[in-house]
Amino acid sequence: MSARATADQEQAHDRDQEREPRQELGAEQSTQHRKRSPISFRALLAAWTRLPIRTRWAMALIAVTGAVVCLPGELPAEVRLALFAFGSATVLWTLTDLEPGYVALGAGLLACIPTGRQEQFFSALGNDVVWLIIGAFIIGGATAGSGLAARLTSAIVGRARTVRGLMWMVTAAVVPLSFLVPSTSGRAAVLLPVYRSLTERLGDARIAKALALLMPTVVLVSTTATLVGATSHLVAVDLLQQTTGDTISYLQWALWGAPFGITASVVVCVAVQALFLRRDERRRPIAQQVSLQPSGRSPLTRAERIVAAVVGLALVGWLTEPLHGLGIAAVTIIAAIVLCAPGIGVMKWKEGVTAVSWPLVLFVAGALALGGALVETGAGDWIISSLFAVSDIEGLTSAFALVVVIAALSVTAHLYVTSHTVRAIALIPPFLALAATADLSPVAVVFIVSIGLDYCLTLPVSSKALLVFTDADGDGQGLDPRDLLRLSLVVLPAYVALMVVTYELWWKHTGLAL
Repeated sequence: MSARATADQEQAHDRDQEREPRQELGAEQSTQHRKRSPISFRALLAAWTRLPIRTRWAMALIAVTGAVVCLPGELPAEVRLALFAFGSATVLWTLTDLEPGYVALGAGLLACIPTGRQEQFFSALGNDVVWLIIGAFIIGGATAGSGLAARLTSAIVGRARTVRGLMWMVTAAVVPLSFLVPSTSGRAAVLLPVYRSLTERLGDARIAKALALLMPTVVLVSTTATLVGATSHLVAVDLLQQTTGDTISYLQWALWGAPFGITASVVVCVAVQALFLRRDERRRPIAQQVSLQPSGRSPLTRAERIVAAVVGLALVGWLTEPLHGLGIAAVTIIAAIVLCAPGIGVMKWKEGVTAVSWPLVLFVAGALALGGALVETGAGDWIISSLFAVSDIEGLTSAFALVVVIAALSVTAHLYVTSHTVRAIALIPPFLALAATADLSPVAVVFIVSIGLDYCLTLPVSSKALLVFTDADGDGQGLDPRDLLRLSLVVLPAYVALMVVTYELWWKHTGLAL
């Protein structure tokens, strides 16, 4: 063999030896790659466990909600989407620290845009509730800036010696408003500047939270006291008269509803204090929290007189809505414009606009779009029919059992039909049909259902009064959705029990026997 051939063989042998380590290295890298997959899964699991427990619960519940609404059935896609959006928003409001307005807008988009209801979403900003809130904040800013809110606050605080006494004074002041202002949102608008002045003077975050829960909650439960306390009452009586020819007069409603509304307000005041104030806070003297202004009884200033006159005229406008046809939102906006008018008002327009909580306005718009989607898609009607079928209410013969089921169904209706008036329109006809088929008193059924429909405390979106007091931008000025849920978990069963007890002890003995 030639020397050249021998050299070629040696070079080939050297190349083979160099190739073998590379192949071994490649095999080792492949093995490491295969081993890396379970490590990535462990890293994902570790990241999951590092999340806050409430966030994990929220993600799990949203996943479960999505799985449930996707179960086989005849529900249209738009109904499933609306149910998923509402369920997810409820979870995020109650279990996470996401701003309520952000969640509401996202849920409203999810419920409206994919189903071709984008006009409904964008028109929510033009809803009368949005304008009512804008006007209420401007009026509140004028009331506070003029000093009238501080004067009213001194009148309330001056009679209370402890925080507990203050809570009872506020409750006693709010309940009569149901006879004077025929709208829950109107009563909330009147109370908002007083609340802000109270919290500013007291300077205690926990007491501010308790007041933010107490005021709108008493506004809502005291609604039952009078026929004009809510539009839904008038709708219910009108449906009753159209269907059966029977009716409920103003005095009859007061006879049946006032004792219940006053008792429910007492229950709420006790629950708020027990859940959100410690014993030492309840007993704390007011003198340590606030020094009363010596000018509490001094003559009204020009600004205070103007604000008092405009608010008084607005109150007259709210009371006489059937005569002039202007809704409460229109009257409120007119009053706000007058209070900012050059030469007449008490503040500049820029100051009035600055007083508005714009995060709350966007939250309300998103919540209204979401609530509208539940109604427009038929998701609310589907829930109602399902509950009627599950409860087997048509097969009940005991009056006690009927009251319990009627109370439970009507009280929980606010969870899936967010509008008070729409709840009456959706639920009163099925219950009237039940009264006809089961030979029940239609007057008793309509009244008891209406009392149940007045309960709407679980979520801010369930009531305009709650929306007005919601802390939408997270600055601590207002109620937190999680605190509202916590309160409702106690008050809701107590409310149902109070309905049953009131029926047994009062209603059935005064003409409301089923």
